[in-house]
Amino acid sequence: MAQCITCGTELHPERAKKYNYCMARECQEKNAKGLTMVAVGMNKAADELMILDDRTREELASGKYRDQRRGSFGTSVQAPADQAAPRPAGPAARPDRPARRAQEPARHSPAPARRPWTDKQEKRALIYNEQGLRPDEIAQKLGVSTYTATQIVLAARNRAKR
Repeated sequence: MAQCITCGTELHPERAKKYNYCMARECQEKNAKGLTMVAVGMNKAADELMILDDRTREELASGKYRDQRRGSFGTSVQAPADQAAPRPAGPAARPDRPARRAQEPARHSPAPARRPWTDKQEKRALIYNEQGLRPDEIAQKLGVSTYTATQIVLAARNRAKR
């Protein structure tokens, strides 16, 4: 019969299959080891919780569990310093236009910005997005920048919400 390594009491045969200590509080406190849990982002709705063991570590390292939310819209990747330079504000920001006087009322609202993509590109981008492709992959297939691919999908989603 197996015995507890802490107090020496006899272990139940079923418990002895997995553990070498008994259920007494002091034996539990001394010998029980916590499990490391990891949240694996499986989709946008929920994460899957797994025990982090050697097999799970290998699977994570191999890329088996790819979080679809990462590398997609709204990532935390910082822009290079030269692109992140602040733009000047106010009328002096547009040297190609004369400065408007503060007393002069606005005559008309500005025209909406033209979309730099076609309807066909938008439809294809939405299909690729639904298939789980990342923005950089969508951009490569459409022949546009990653930023434009992101804007296409976000604009289409916003229109669909209305």
